[in-house]
Amino acid sequence: MAVLAMSAIGVVAQDVTGPGATQVPQSPAAPTGRESVAESLATEVHAVFERAQKAVVRIEATDRHGQLSGTGFFVDPAGTLYTSYTIGGESTDVEVRLGDKKYPARRLLGDPRSGVAVLKVDVETPFIPIGESKSLTVGAPVMVVGYPMDLPLSPSFGCVGGFDMKYLDRYFATRHIRANLPVQRGQGGAPLLNMHGEAVGILISSLDQGSACFSLPIEAAEKVHKDFVRFGELRPGWLGVGVETAPLAAAGSTAKISAVNPGAPGEKVGLTPGDVLLNIGNHAINSPEDVLDAAFYISAEDEVKLRVEREGKTLEFTMTAADRPNQTLVHAADEPPPLLPLEATDLRGAPVKLDRQ
Repeated sequence: MAVLAMSAIGVVAQDVTGPGATQVPQSPAAPTGRESVAESLATEVHAVFERAQKAVVRIEATDRHGQLSGTGFFVDPAGTLYTSYTIGGESTDVEVRLGDKKYPARRLLGDPRSGVAVLKVDVETPFIPIGESKSLTVGAPVMVVGYPMDLPLSPSFGCVGGFDMKYLDRYFATRHIRANLPVQRGQGGAPLLNMHGEAVGILISSLDQGSACFSLPIEAAEKVHKDFVRFGELRPGWLGVGVETAPLAAAGSTAKISAVNPGAPGEKVGLTPGDVLLNIGNHAINSPEDVLDAAFYISAEDEVKLRVEREGKTLEFTMTAADRPNQTLVHAADEPPPLLPLEATDLRGAPVKLDRQ
């Protein structure tokens, strides 16, 4: 693991009782030549942990299984908190430990499809800056900072193992980050951090007895939160086209439109069965899995640009996404195919369905 000597950018933090934000100093100067790679890495990990820890909190609540404890993190100075759905999505009597104080938290939204919950506490808070998961590559160093069981806040370090749309032949709602780092119960909802100290994901599920984990990309959580701010509810967008795998690729894509719903946005702009999708918005399409991933980020009323290949010609379309109806085409572009439940162990010891449908 060679990319080790990067400086950590400080988390913008505020004292809970103070009136304004203060910029945390940047990490220590680059190590001298006498420092080993391991020492340099330890310096970087410690710097990121020090800057993140004020904005990462323990969440305590109650659900149908009884008392639970998990992790969350603040994403703005107004007390907005991201965590996993298994921690904050259906629980009651939610409290957040911030420093030596407890604050009641209210749920703004819980989205079982993506696995994220957004909570709010009425206090000025430190926060972790938002990064970009799309800037990660396989092998990139990443960290998790969370509360394992009843132990103090702890860091875990590892690397990105991959970007997966499905696990054991079951699909996620959007592509997840697979991080090869150890996690324990209680760390569900913790931030996945890059080495700049930015949140690039939310820890959703562990796999292989906690030796690795899946994280929801931070952009997915931001999309869900922005839908709530914009509409006061979640409004997934709908294009009304079915997609299947073409036997032969056209312009590098095998995502062929198999059917178009009558009256749907796709039909209104002239999409037809046989068209091969190349782009949805700024998402390049190479396979039907890419269509599922891109469709997650579409909201109702969004203007969506599509590029398709039709009989050797490249065509472009612009449409307005509609609200998802109760009945859609099987395997539609913006509706994952029916899936069997995928059971795994979440980070609080209870079963969780990874497909989140």
